[in-house]
Amino acid sequence: MALTGIALVTGGAGFIGSHIASGLFKSGARVRIIDDLSTGYRENVEEIGGDVDFVEASLADETAVHKVLEDVELVFHEAAIPSVPRSVENPRQTHIASVDSTFSLLLASRDRRVRRVVYAASSSAYGDQPTLPKVETMLPDPLSPYAVAKLVGEYYCQVFTRVYELETVSLRYFNVFGPRQDPSSQYSGVISRFISALLSDQRPVIYGDGEQSRDFTYIDNVVAANLKAAETTKGIGQVINIANGERVTLNQLLDHLKKLTGKNEVQVDYQDPRRGDVRDSLADIARAREFLDFAPQVDLQTGLKLTMDWWKNSRFAKH
Repeated sequence: MALTGIALVTGGAGFIGSHIASGLFKSGARVRIIDDLSTGYRENVEEIGGDVDFVEASLADETAVHKVLEDVELVFHEAAIPSVPRSVENPRQTHIASVDSTFSLLLASRDRRVRRVVYAASSSAYGDQPTLPKVETMLPDPLSPYAVAKLVGEYYCQVFTRVYELETVSLRYFNVFGPRQDPSSQYSGVISRFISALLSDQRPVIYGDGEQSRDFTYIDNVVAANLKAAETTKGIGQVINIANGERVTLNQLLDHLKKLTGKNEVQVDYQDPRRGDVRDSLADIARAREFLDFAPQVDLQTGLKLTMDWWKNSRFAKH
């Protein structure tokens, strides 16, 4: 990738954003990050592995957004409050962090003549439709405020492309996991919570019967998709699924992790299902192959091992 300007990563101190920043830096780009550290960590920025311009500010601060977009060519919009349960408990906070901030960012990007915005959309937009796999042409059916907020962001991206000719590409992520994913709250990703519980000899919690399925996607695959989305000549103004194209139940996932940790005797704490959670998820990634020449390079088993290897010496491990 040859960038003449600066690549801005919103939410770049977060799990996904910091990995995208790393990928950009390795590609030779000049990288700038804006993050208010409400869910991100300075440690993630330090692990990026390069000299990045870090701006601690909120996307709700329109003055700061206009300033941070100076000389920016590309925006990777990852900032959000990435939690379905949290959005159910506090929908206003999720709306402000996703809908209002996305609109303000797109408006400022238009005014600053940014070339392209790559938007972190969510598979939660599909809701609980029984048809599998999920195809981008399906009518959305969101089940939570988080899903609605992410979907509204997609619509705004499409409109800014059609009306203002701001190039946008929306990537619908399916259950991203990997190093730097925070396990410290009930809102964290299930893989990071499972690993944390197993390595600390606690009972992993599963909400529901564990037979719900997910299309887990290792972070390196997501980074690769973002870099391709920044340069593609196809799919402008479109929504594109980013996933492995395979699904596994939570019970099967936990069995894989038990084998990796050697904690085969650990018992599961099954609790009531959570409001807003989707039962089954599986992506059709044909559009990603067509528009982005995307193919997952890291499968689930390899990704779990890589995540576990990182975890053992990470700041999350109990040494």
